Amino acid sequence: MKVIVCQTPGSFELIEKEMPVAAPGYSIIQIRRIGVCGTDLHAFAGNQPFFSYPRVLGHELAAEFVEGDAEGFVNGEALTIVPYFNCGNCIACRNGKPNCCKAIKVFGVHIDGGMAAYVSVPSYALVKSGGLTLDQLALVEPLAIGAHAVTRAEIKPGEKILVVGAGPIGIGLVLFAQMAGAEVILMDTNDERLQFCRNHFAVSTTINPQHQDAMAMLMEFTTGDMPSVVIDATGNQRAINNAFGYMSHGGKYILVGLQLGEISFSHPEFHKREATLMSSRNATKADFSHVMTAIASGQINPLPMITHQLLFDDVMSKFSALSDPSNKVVKAMIDC
Repeated sequence: MKVIVCQTPGSFELIEKEMPVAAPGYSIIQIRRIGVCGTDLHAFAGNQPFFSYPRVLGHELAAEFVEGDAEGFVNGEALTIVPYFNCGNCIACRNGKPNCCKAIKVFGVHIDGGMAAYVSVPSYALVKSGGLTLDQLALVEPLAIGAHAVTRAEIKPGEKILVVGAGPIGIGLVLFAQMAGAEVILMDTNDERLQFCRNHFAVSTTINPQHQDAMAMLMEFTTGDMPSVVIDATGNQRAINNAFGYMSHGGKYILVGLQLGEISFSHPEFHKREATLMSSRNATKADFSHVMTAIASGQINPLPMITHQLLFDDVMSKFSALSDPSNKVVKAMIDC
């Protein structure tokens, strides 16, 4: 079978491997769609935290069941996977937080992932399709990242919140914050991306801090209160540090984006707000279920996120172009 390996930053190699054999506790799935994540692009570029090479990328997946001991699945059945493989024994797992397991292995990040014809995954990770299409299934994982953060934020109807970053994760944050009843303002330095979100995802208020007065606009939008919830989806150090100043008194700041440097903020300004700072990592099976129900019921339609599609055989020659801003990629989908 064909497997695409990122041997070193900027270098893919197409290799042939034997098809995996199902072991106890594991199932074999045939990969049908691979969503290209920012993690994949950063790994290919050589600037992804917690990453080593060589690595098979890909964790936003739609697949079909082939064989294994996953209960209730039949050959050819469509599915997705929760790609965060956990130990089940650490304090996080015991407390119902397998998404931040001490020994977590993220498929396609810490261990080889889904850029292959067939893969073997823990049977507990399989999730039934719920009637979703293959493209919808491959979008569940990135949307679940946003859904998980919105749950962490405990957003209430009518809250005025700020999402920083208008990429796929930011779009997921917007969609699920809107579902929670929030009034959402979206910030990004890319005017075209902001316009895309206005056109497709009912975002009425946007800010580009490069040429607009962010503080003044936030004050106006919130009638002087400032956003009660700020969520970062940029992974950009400057953006993360700047956004501490955007919180209301008593507000919350949730970090979804990840960067390698130190966070820096004014302790007195943070303290006087009695603000809450939290991270949001990965997602849980409950988040996946929440996302899939929202899609199936028509509460959200994420398909406009998919702006580019390519075949598995084209990855070697076309992948690097996906990170070129001139190509205006929001979400690329690989058809296997």
